[in-house]
Amino acid sequence: MLFRQLEYLVALSRERHFARAAQACYVSQPALSEAIRKLEDELDVPLVRRGRKYEGLTPEGERIVVWAQRILADRDALKDEVGALRTGLSGRIRIGSVPTASGAVSQLTGPFCAAHPLVTVEVIADLQSQDILRQLQNFEIDAGITYLHKGLPEHFQAVPLYQERYVLLITTADGLAHRTTATWADAARLPLCLLSEVMQGRRVLDELFAEAGLSPSPRVETDSVAALFAHVRTGRWASIVPHAWLHVFGVPHGMRAVPMVEPARTVPVGLVTTAREPGSVMARALTETARHTDVAAALERLPGEPGHR
Repeated sequence: MLFRQLEYLVALSRERHFARAAQACYVSQPALSEAIRKLEDELDVPLVRRGRKYEGLTPEGERIVVWAQRILADRDALKDEVGALRTGLSGRIRIGSVPTASGAVSQLTGPFCAAHPLVTVEVIADLQSQDILRQLQNFEIDAGITYLHKGLPEHFQAVPLYQERYVLLITTADGLAHRTTATWADAARLPLCLLSEVMQGRRVLDELFAEAGLSPSPRVETDSVAALFAHVRTGRWASIVPHAWLHVFGVPHGMRAVPMVEPARTVPVGLVTTAREPGSVMARALTETARHTDVAAALERLPGEPGHR
């Protein structure tokens, strides 16, 4: 059994198409098909349901893919560990983030890259919470920044980073602009642009509205926090955004960010990695950075305020 055969099987499972899997592995389709067929012969089980086109993996194939992902992740972790012992940490770290928390990623990548100058960082900032846990489990990312819940499975570990709280984003022409706080009932009466219902950040907002006995009916939904700011800028919409995003954009000219109350609840956000040992040396290094970085304090300093850099 060769690592290459396992890589081909994992690629086929991910791409669900022989030609695309071969392209992703930089080999010809016949070479990939033959390598997988040899793997089937060696394991003495069918891995792929073959017809006129790719029809999926067999139940045995689905189980073998899990082992293949684990073996390849351990191989990569071993290589990273040896490289770190020899020349310091080098290579590539993959960080996934829910969109509402992507503004916090830079608070970790800055000190992390300063401590490990030979490492390249890849950030995937448009993942849903369940996608982050799934990709961590499948070794597709090394770490994730997402909402922390009490029910986090035991094979994951988390480092809290900050408490997400919310502001009502409106234009200065809005009647609420002079207020120091706004209630969820105030927000429900406005023409709202909110995140899409499939996103965890939106589900949190819906829970807070429900706690106040309300059910919002947004006219516009999006999977982009930046799009929320853009819609409010037109003067036709209001939105509710995480305070942490003000650290990225500040409060744009012509807008006001009014803290939400009644209820004024917060939601914990943190860095999540797998709890496997010895695990990824990249993930361990990023976790160490997270433990020594005051992300919450950094996110409180808005652009233009003293102490902001």
